[in-house]
Amino acid sequence: MYYERPPKRNSLLSYFIVALIAAIIGGTVSMYIAPTFLYGKVLPTPGIYKGETPKEDSEINIVPTNEMSAVQAVAKKTMSSVVGITTVQVQREFIWEKEVEGIGSGVVVHPDGYILTNSHVVADGKAKSINVLFENGDKVSGKILWNDPALDLAVVKVEKKGLDTADLGDSDSLEVGQLAVAIGNPLGLEFQRTVTSGVISGLNRSVRVNQYNVIEDLIQTDASINPGNSGGPLLNSKGEVIGINTVKISSQVGEGLGFAIPINLAKPIIEGVIEKGDFKTVYIGFAGTEVEKYERQLGVDLSIDKGVIVIEIQPNSPAQRADLRPGDVIVKIDDEEVESMNQIQKILYKYKKGDKATLTIIRNGKEMKLDITFTVAK
Repeated sequence: MYYERPPKRNSLLSYFIVALIAAIIGGTVSMYIAPTFLYGKVLPTPGIYKGETPKEDSEINIVPTNEMSAVQAVAKKTMSSVVGITTVQVQREFIWEKEVEGIGSGVVVHPDGYILTNSHVVADGKAKSINVLFENGDKVSGKILWNDPALDLAVVKVEKKGLDTADLGDSDSLEVGQLAVAIGNPLGLEFQRTVTSGVISGLNRSVRVNQYNVIEDLIQTDASINPGNSGGPLLNSKGEVIGINTVKISSQVGEGLGFAIPINLAKPIIEGVIEKGDFKTVYIGFAGTEVEKYERQLGVDLSIDKGVIVIEIQPNSPAQRADLRPGDVIVKIDDEEVESMNQIQKILYKYKKGDKATLTIIRNGKEMKLDITFTVAK
């Protein structure tokens, strides 16, 4: 009688248990035994080729931080000091006039109602009316105390006290790569106090605004800045104002380039306006024009690539006392090259009454240096 041996039901289970035990033992060997006894002796250490010695860690360790929390903290600290600014400007077209509305941003720099913004936000001083909009919904009329189109800065005053003010930082200590946060009103009041963030992309940038005006020493950032952001603050990770947003370049090859005026340039202006109600810069005391413009209008060749030619000297001025003469071409003030009258005006903001400087000029084809002592125009 043929007897058929019944199959072992537990054979597959036995194989599985054996395989599992082997895997556990193998894993234990690789995790605990191999690093101690095998790697570096029998087996090469992972990541090190035969014949190499392990290198000491010389890389800079960057500890990651929660950047979003930093941006939120900056926004929370500064938001109430950022304002919207609306203006009405009268523009003449042929024989009639029309009113044009404008919008921008600003930042409160003193609790008694002093607001820093761009000159172009207030129509370079020509605005017919100015209104300032605060975070709590208040709308207050403002007046221009000071502005300069060459610097693109202005100070507006409102009759309101106890305002939240922004802390002013040190723009001279900035480094490329630091966090940058912009707050403003891009594209209109429907997007009031929009917060964008990025980094400091570059320092000491120059942007040509028009044929004869170059804004220099700008802070470059990739934080999104759009029309309406002008006049708003650029802030560091501490929530301090490091710049006033002013220029946006947008093109197929330049998207994401935003610029701000360093706050250190504005500090003496703010102090002067608050203390005296105005700010007066030092002056040289001459009338002049750009070399390029002079050559083109008169059809002459001065054989000089750039500079400002002196046309007339003001009596009893620093220029006269320094022996500056008509026909001289100013090419440098101290170590800064001169290309335009607007540039000279901006350079002079760095000097105070009584400061001395050296003018590098071209006279009769020869380079000369003149020492000048600045005073304030009366």
